[in-house]
This record gives sequence, C-alpha cells and structure tokens, in this order.
Amino acid sequence: MADKVSSFWGPVTSTTEWCEKNYVYSSYIAEFYNTISNIPGILLALIGLINALRQRFEKRFSILHISNMILAIGSGLFHATLQHVQQQSDETPMVWEMLLYIYILYSPDWHYRSTMPTFLFLYGAVFAVVHSQVRFGIGFKFHYVVLCLLCIPRMYKYYIHTADISAKRLAKLYVLTIFLASLCWLCDRVFCTEISSWYVNPQGHAFWHVLMGFNSYFANTFLMFCRAQQLGWSPKVVHFMGILPYVKIQKPKTQ
Repeated sequence: MADKVSSFWGPVTSTTEWCEKNYVYSSYIAEFYNTISNIPGILLALIGLINALRQRFEKRFSILHISNMILAIGSGLFHATLQHVQQQSDETPMVWEMLLYIYILYSPDWHYRSTMPTFLFLYGAVFAVVHSQVRFGIGFKFHYVVLCLLCIPRMYKYYIHTADISAKRLAKLYVLTIFLASLCWLCDRVFCTEISSWYVNPQGHAFWHVLMGFNSYFANTFLMFCRAQQLGWSPKVVHFMGILPYVKIQKPKTQ
C-alpha cells in the first residue's frame, strides 16, 4: 500500500502493490514482510540443490532448484523496491519456472527429444522480451494460471502410478500448501481494505511466499522421486533430522 514516506527507491512504478504498508521498518525495504518471507524459499531450494548435486541427479533438477532460488530472490527484490524493472525480475522467472516444470513432467514420454526444449526455450525468451516492453497486468496472471493448469494432469498421473506411501505424502503436501498459499493470496487481495483497518495485519502475501517455498520443495522432491523410479535408481523418501523429506537413491553400479 502506498504511503507518503521517505524511500530510497523513489516513487512506486510497479503495476501491483500488496496489502502491506510501505517503508515501515526501513527506507530501503518497501514491503518488509513480503521481502523477508522469500528467505525460506531460497533456503529450501538450496537444500534441494545440494541433494541433487550430491547424489548426481539429472541436471534438470539442479536447474529447477536454481530457478526456484532465482524466483525467490527476484520476488524479494520486487517487494523491497516496488519498481517495474524488479517486478519483471519476479514475474519473468515465474513463467520460466513453469516452462521448466512442463519440460520435466512431459519430456519422459516425448518422442522428439529436441523439439520440446527448443520450443520451451524460444517461448520463454520471447515472453521475456515482450514482457519487458508490455505491462500485462491481469493478462500475466491468467497466463501464469494456464501454465500451472497444464502441469496438473501430469502430476496426477505420476501420483496414481506411485505406490510408495511416503512419495504420495509429498504429493499431498504439495496440494495442501498450494491450496493454503492461494487462500492467503486471495484474502490479501480481496479483503485488503478490511485488513488495513485491523490492529495487526496477518500478512497474507508473506504467508503465500513461505507456503510456496515449501510447495516448490515438495513438488521438486516428488518429481525427483518419480524420475529416479523411472531410471531404476531405487528411490526412497527419508527425512533430515526426522522433519524435512528428501529423496535418497541407489544407482546401479553400472551408472
């Protein structure tokens, strides 16, 4: 929410603002809670990246975890500045990330191996150029939702073909976190006027960031399990300190 306060970044130029008062705690951070709430997503993506590298998963998963980190960092920059350029550093990686998910989900059954990554790369590049020149507004949100919906049938197929109970639990946590995150996002947008009059702001958009950080981690871990199963790597879901799930694999000696 715009407020007449001193700011390092100058007037707001982004097309979107959220239900948090600007520059309350620092003249360098516009939306404090919406900025720091991206930290869990960065840390979870880092944990996933370390696991993917340590066990030598396919490079696609390392890139996926890195894209999660880039997205969280871009989101933090956007909410810290509320500038249009930084808004693009949040929104463009959102689209790139979904294109990467589409590749990981559909590539195992794609007969022409070079066509899908080529098309998705060109699509992502064209979108980035167009998005840098055009402010889509609601059009961007619609586009992003469509990309998300394209992933659902394949995720469901993976779920019903997975017998492992622990892996199925990851998929259920993925659904639960995206549902709760979407609820927080909607409440923050729809009821902002009412929330602004409350003594304590529940920071719905900040909770969206935290929940989506976990959502991406659960999705990535589930997909790593499914892919390891396809490759015959005997995956199993174990827990770090009995809490955070990750995939442990046992590759055949020939690999």
